[in-house]
Amino acid sequence: MGCFYYNIIMRILGIDPGYGIVGYGIIDTHRNNYVVDYGVIETPKEESFPVRLLRIEESLRVLLETYKPDEVAIEELFYFRNQTTVIPVAEARGVIVLTAQKYCERIFEYTPMQIKQALTGNGRADKKQMQFMVKNVLGLEKIPKPDDAADALAVAICHSQINPNLNFNMI
Repeated sequence: MGCFYYNIIMRILGIDPGYGIVGYGIIDTHRNNYVVDYGVIETPKEESFPVRLLRIEESLRVLLETYKPDEVAIEELFYFRNQTTVIPVAEARGVIVLTAQKYCERIFEYTPMQIKQALTGNGRADKKQMQFMVKNVLGLEKIPKPDDAADALAVAICHSQINPNLNFNMI
């Protein structure tokens, strides 16, 4: 009896966390990656921090309900030199992880170095190299803007390349 290979089509939501701007990128995988949507969730600086967190949760919930991803990939935080920034970003990331977990049981986290390594083969790649690879891997005419959206697409691409279940399944 032979083995049959079936492609798995999977929808991945990639997230670049923040509290002023949260990048998101949604791709479908099927031999290649296809862009479904990308953009940012922005929170007004004038609003209180708790309200900004609520806006992130509400906007992310709408994305999750609309696109129904099979898996969510989130960039892990790296060390910040600015201690006043790391705590709010970590709190926003907590809201993002919790909200994602409510709507999708398969959450994955990747370090910036893992994401760069998956896309470029170099864990120390610069932003221009990353944006170039996002554009090329997804077959886009131009680099996605804003940068946070391109970063979120990079997270989704990283997950599609690292996750062995997204290549081929033997049945």
